[in-house]
Amino acid sequence: MTYTIRKYLIALILIFSISEINAQVCTGTLGDPVINIDFDRGTSNIGPQITETNYFYVAGNPNDGQYTIVKSSAGLNGGWHQNIVNHTPNDPNGYMMLVNADYNKGIFYQKTNINNLCPNTTYEFAAWVINILRGSGIKPNIKFTIENNGIPIKEFSTGDIAEGSANNWIKYGTIFTTPTNVGVITLKMTNENPGGSGNDLALDDITFRACGPTIATSINSSTSVNADLCVGQSANYNLTASVSSGYNDPVYQWQLFNGTIWADISGANATQTTINFNNAIVGTYKYRLSVAERPNINSPNCRTSSAILTINVNDKPAPIASNSGIACVGSNIQLSASGGTSYSWAGPNFTSTLQNPIIPNVNINSAGTYTVTVFNAAGCFNTSQTDVQVLPVVIASTNITAATICGSESVALEASGGSSYTWLPVDGLSNPNIANPIASPKLTTTYKVSVSNGTCSVTKEITITVLKNASANAGEDKKMLFGQSVTLNGKATGDNVTYLWSPSNYLDDPTKLNPIATPPNDITYTLTVQSNCNVSTDEVFIKVYPKIEIPNTFTPNGDGINDTWNIPSISAFDKPMLKVVNRNGQLVYENRNIQSWDGKSNGKNLPTGIYYYTLYLNEDFKIYSGWVFLSR
Repeated sequence: MTYTIRKYLIALILIFSISEINAQVCTGTLGDPVINIDFDRGTSNIGPQITETNYFYVAGNPNDGQYTIVKSSAGLNGGWHQNIVNHTPNDPNGYMMLVNADYNKGIFYQKTNINNLCPNTTYEFAAWVINILRGSGIKPNIKFTIENNGIPIKEFSTGDIAEGSANNWIKYGTIFTTPTNVGVITLKMTNENPGGSGNDLALDDITFRACGPTIATSINSSTSVNADLCVGQSANYNLTASVSSGYNDPVYQWQLFNGTIWADISGANATQTTINFNNAIVGTYKYRLSVAERPNINSPNCRTSSAILTINVNDKPAPIASNSGIACVGSNIQLSASGGTSYSWAGPNFTSTLQNPIIPNVNINSAGTYTVTVFNAAGCFNTSQTDVQVLPVVIASTNITAATICGSESVALEASGGSSYTWLPVDGLSNPNIANPIASPKLTTTYKVSVSNGTCSVTKEITITVLKNASANAGEDKKMLFGQSVTLNGKATGDNVTYLWSPSNYLDDPTKLNPIATPPNDITYTLTVQSNCNVSTDEVFIKVYPKIEIPNTFTPNGDGINDTWNIPSISAFDKPMLKVVNRNGQLVYENRNIQSWDGKSNGKNLPTGIYYYTLYLNEDFKIYSGWVFLSR
């Protein structure tokens, strides 16, 4: 059998066997992606066209047989989910390929010249696909074909991809082994269903990765893949790996990620290696074990790699300790700290694991340095200190606690025991901010003085009772008729006063404020009001008018006897006014300052008869009225 015939038969066998192989993904350990197609990224929602398809590119909403490159499906075909975004993790600006299937089945994506695969090496091929239709319709069904030099070496189909949610990305993949004569690898994606009503999909994150045995790693035999160290510390870490069967002649290489690439660690070529830290520098140190068949170990595309082991060198926390300030004996002090996740305080007779503890009811022995040890999440710690100052209790005193003064007097106040003094209220004080002000309050006042040593203070009180000065008011002057009486309207104000009228003549009780006076003549009374502070006097004058007696008969006949009508004592009044009318109400006589009436009207004698009078003396007395008989 010639070489050409043998090659042809092998190809037929491979093609036949492809249909019998179910798609599956790598169950072992993967290497770094040899091919990683994520359709790039950009600031615009629509990305540039690609060369891996014979579909027609549109920078917008694709129809049947067209495609677009977008970040999101928002604003496109209303029959599609509007909130589908690209699948690439942590890449909000990443693009995806959105395909509207052609009416005719066929290839819609083909990637050629995949030239970096190693011979006799198992790889995983995978791609992420989503049915973007919101309702029911024709379902996508993709056949993936991997060719070597034009000859298929692996095929599998997705089957009908059902409609789902906007997040229903599905990973489809398979594993395959490259032949010895690996050459140009080509990837083809064929749409097995026709377009039309449905068959719309999105494609993203196409990868080829080496697939090898399972690699289980540990740090110092721990199940954790992370370890923590504090800056400046020294430690040794034993990195170990357990590699399952699968390679005929496996070779090992430990690697360190330098921030850009994974770099081989010289001499670390076994399943175990030791990493030494001396005076560790802050940073994140990542390690992994790469494994490959011996001939392929120097090719990164042929290796598989373990999960990453991470040693974190953590900085110490930078704590800040503080307190609420100078404290007085008996008060509380608030300690405060920051910069960590847990705290431990120690000070004079004090410990606490609170971040911001309170020292209650402090005394002089509470003063001193308080140290807080602050730990971060990695267990690294640092300390900070704060000094607590406690001042003694202020022992204050005053010269008096109470005093009584008269309204015009002053009293000296004095406080001691501190370095500063504040008096309240300030009314009546010569200076409210000294130890010994002069107080001249107008009203009874309780002064409070705050005696302070600069931080601590005590309040004392002094009550100054202010006696009101005595004040006499004898009332308004009075007028009365002889034989009558009046009541004096005396008033007295002040504290602790006594009062007395003088003279006491004609008073029913001179010790009353409102005695009854019956003087026979004009008289002046003096009210004297006396307190412990002063004496006050005031006078009241009583005018006593003579008794008014009005005769009711006179005989103006010229015999010299009772010829005129005289009203005794009328001369005692300033401007009296007399009116006389006859029985018809006609005015027959009117005069002021009258001494007597001769029975005439306008110079003519009036006839015998009864006449009626009204006599006005002044505003203090009633108008007198009556009749008088004139007889001739």
